[in-house]
Amino acid sequence: MPEATGNPEAARFGVGIPASDEVFYVKGSNHLDWGMQDRLSRIFNPKSGKTVMLAFDHGYIMGPTSGMERMDLNVRPLIPYADVLMCTRGALRSVIPPNSNRPISLRVTAGSTVLAGDDLFQECIGVNIEDAVRLNASAMAVQACVGGKYEYATLKNLAEVIDAGNRYGIPTLGVTAVGRELTRDARYLAMASRVVAELGAHVIKTYYCEEGFEQVTAACPVPIVIAGGKRIPELDALTMCYNAIDQGASGVDMGRNIFQADDPVAMLQAVRAVVHDGEKPAQALEMYETLKNQS
Repeated sequence: MPEATGNPEAARFGVGIPASDEVFYVKGSNHLDWGMQDRLSRIFNPKSGKTVMLAFDHGYIMGPTSGMERMDLNVRPLIPYADVLMCTRGALRSVIPPNSNRPISLRVTAGSTVLAGDDLFQECIGVNIEDAVRLNASAMAVQACVGGKYEYATLKNLAEVIDAGNRYGIPTLGVTAVGRELTRDARYLAMASRVVAELGAHVIKTYYCEEGFEQVTAACPVPIVIAGGKRIPELDALTMCYNAIDQGASGVDMGRNIFQADDPVAMLQAVRAVVHDGEKPAQALEMYETLKNQS
């Protein structure tokens, strides 16, 4: 534009410079509202695009879990090394300091405990949207038992929470529960993850499988974070994290493999190195051993 040449006012307005329109970096989230994207940007590291969630919501179905008997003593030292805290509202209000400045993935389903046996997944919505807002939740976690006895009820819970979250700009984390009668293979995990995503969940938490996991992540239009599951040896846990990220996962949500490690703080830091920095499992284990010996 000729009139823009040497024109100070035109320079201040940036005449001739196209407006920037950045694509939001979290998978499947480019068309979400600003508040949704803001909360997801707290969950997923803007540099790596990944997340390390610390899960300590086990107590709502398991009671005092090994390694988490005293949450005030077990959880607080780990907070600086977690990207996200996944917990219940009771634990949040009673244990986590409000100045921790960590995003919260709030468990909002309830209903049965491990004492219920096969009825473990018979759940209801246990936290309403107003309380999630009061707690400044960055996500709401809902269990969905795809293919199980309580499939309809849990998917109904999920849909209701997604609707409520959409009204207030809070993403929903869909947790794909696996009953005893279901196999954690790629075919099932891909179906469960896709169903939960199609219902509108913004992030999926599911299990890792050694064969075909890249198909699970490829078929899911939103980020997948893997569950840690029961405790396994440190090298195995770090290898699982590495393989999951390498095959398309956007993070991990670990509890017992952190809390039940010989040195939970060192283990969480080693997991972070794998997820955010691409550290190989053997090197991450060396890091873990070094940090453990220093503590």
